[in-house]
Amino acid sequence: MDASLINIIVSLISGAAGGNIAGSVLKNLSLGTLWNSVAGIVGGGLGGKLLGILVPSLGAVAASKTGGAGIDIGAIIGQMAGGGVGGGALMAIIGVIRSMMAK
Repeated sequence: MDASLINIIVSLISGAAGGNIAGSVLKNLSLGTLWNSVAGIVGGGLGGKLLGILVPSLGAVAASKTGGAGIDIGAIIGQMAGGGVGGGALMAIIGVIRSMMAK
């Protein structure tokens, strides 16, 4: 599997988790489990991509000492962090907008 595809998948899954965690912490902004996940997936994809642009080493594939291409654990952790934060942030932003429109 291509490393960039792995990075995207990790960002999307982390984003869904981040959106749901933010929804459970910020009950007044929660969109419900499904929409927290959807907002989180979109935010996770954007957050992971943005983090990869700002810190290129977090999106890189490191060459292993054996000469083959391996996946850098630091890159995976960075994608998880970027995706989770991006997912939670986008879910919170959408929750704020939704609550403002309801008033």
